[in-house]
Amino acid sequence: MEMNWQEIFFTFIGGLGIFLFSIKYMGDALQKAAGDKLREILDRFTTNPFMGVLVGIIVTILIQSSSGTTVIVVGLVSAGFMTLRQAIGVIMGANIGTTVTAFIIGLDVGAYSLPIMAVGAFLIFFFKKNQIQNIGQVIFGFGGLFFGMDTMSGAMKPLRELPAFIDMTVNLSEFPILGVAVGTLVTFIVQSSSGTVAILQGLYAEGLVTLDAALPVLFGDNIGTTVTAILAALGASVAARRAAAVHVLFNIIGSIIFLILLVPFTAYVEWLAVTLGLDPKMEIAFAHGSFNVANTIIQFPLIGLWAYLVTKVIPGDDVTVEFKPKHLDLHFIEQSPSIALGQAKEEILRMGQYSVQGLQETYEYLKTKNTKNAETGYQLEDAINNLDSKITDYLVLISAESISSADSTRHTMLMETVRDIERIGDHFENIIELIDYQLNNRVNITDDAMEDLTEMFTLTIATVQKSLDALDTTSHELAREVAEQEDLIDKMERKFRKKHILRLTEGACSAQAGIVFVDIVSNLERIGDHSVNIAEAILGNRA
Repeated sequence: MEMNWQEIFFTFIGGLGIFLFSIKYMGDALQKAAGDKLREILDRFTTNPFMGVLVGIIVTILIQSSSGTTVIVVGLVSAGFMTLRQAIGVIMGANIGTTVTAFIIGLDVGAYSLPIMAVGAFLIFFFKKNQIQNIGQVIFGFGGLFFGMDTMSGAMKPLRELPAFIDMTVNLSEFPILGVAVGTLVTFIVQSSSGTVAILQGLYAEGLVTLDAALPVLFGDNIGTTVTAILAALGASVAARRAAAVHVLFNIIGSIIFLILLVPFTAYVEWLAVTLGLDPKMEIAFAHGSFNVANTIIQFPLIGLWAYLVTKVIPGDDVTVEFKPKHLDLHFIEQSPSIALGQAKEEILRMGQYSVQGLQETYEYLKTKNTKNAETGYQLEDAINNLDSKITDYLVLISAESISSADSTRHTMLMETVRDIERIGDHFENIIELIDYQLNNRVNITDDAMEDLTEMFTLTIATVQKSLDALDTTSHELAREVAEQEDLIDKMERKFRKKHILRLTEGACSAQAGIVFVDIVSNLERIGDHSVNIAEAILGNRA
């Protein structure tokens, strides 16, 4: 019987495409349903490595991507929300969580895949409510998993008659290292460990590979899934590189351990299949789950060692911007609201320094066009937003206590100052986006305009810093100087707008460059306004 290779190939890659799309579609819908809670869950509940494992399992089940969980974790470590030891626990949990997809496939409801997809599509297209549409996407993705799996399995059926494929299966059985290499390569190509496991489940269900050939491929799949993390960490922060290194170390060591124990592990899977009456797809799912759970149990006591090792191998500071508040002790609120106000002020000053750093990074980005400055600027703005939320919550708790008239005035001033600093963060983020626009559209700003921007940036940064110094020392003299400098910023803005109109009239700059220039100047002027708000609060002149 002659094989139609084109039909086999097209059907297989089409089924694989549907399968991968369905995983992502279902994961995205689950993530949207969870909203911003995922990051909060990771932040709040990863108090120790054991909790990290549990949270890693839950989050990976929700987003259907161990790589996605790792990316979130790297961001949290970089932001100081999570230690490397906690992150290692989450990465271990993510490896267990990703096995759930294999169990879902093992349910084998492929005959109902199309009706399931139809129900999902009906919910997506005939309901306007976001929650119902999210449920529809989950159902559609769930059905798509089985449809893609069945399509792949159908494409692979003719291969059982092919001598070359039979020889390859024999080789995989005789040389487990080859199976590991195949699993690693396939996962690297499809960029999804679940995709590789699904292919393996299809091959095993069709009798195209034996169990002792399939298990090494399963181990290789775990190594292959780390490639995404490695690629993402290239040129990234120290924290990202360390997390990727731990991911690789954990999965390679696990694969080595289970290659050594391949014979007893194969016997265990066979015993499990007979005892529980598992079909072939579910047999692979249980093998995958058992491997990852056992690997986690074996290596869990070594978390401290792995953290120490990667820190030595990849030295450096793993926190770029620390998002967490440092001074907001809840115990002070009941014991001494006045001290609690002092703690809030310290945190506000720290938040204010982030606004100064953000402005400096923005200015450097304008001058050098180095995207690292932009990335740090965006991180600082995120940190400011987070501190705004935490400080505001803290101040609200203080307001519920019995405080003196003087402390009440101080409380109001601090509450309003937090809002001003948060707005400064919004404005420098606007400027970063304007510079992004300038780069993407190749907009050229003239040397004359750059000189004006340099002058205004320098004065604005100095004004913000002086307003924070005035807040720190409660200095009326510094506060008055801030008001004077803000007046200069206002005059500067009017002067530079006139100069810009003159350049436009003379044809010295383009309309696009003019938009960028005017908007940057306008944002700097607004930052000056927020600086003087802080100063006026100190002087007691704010309305």
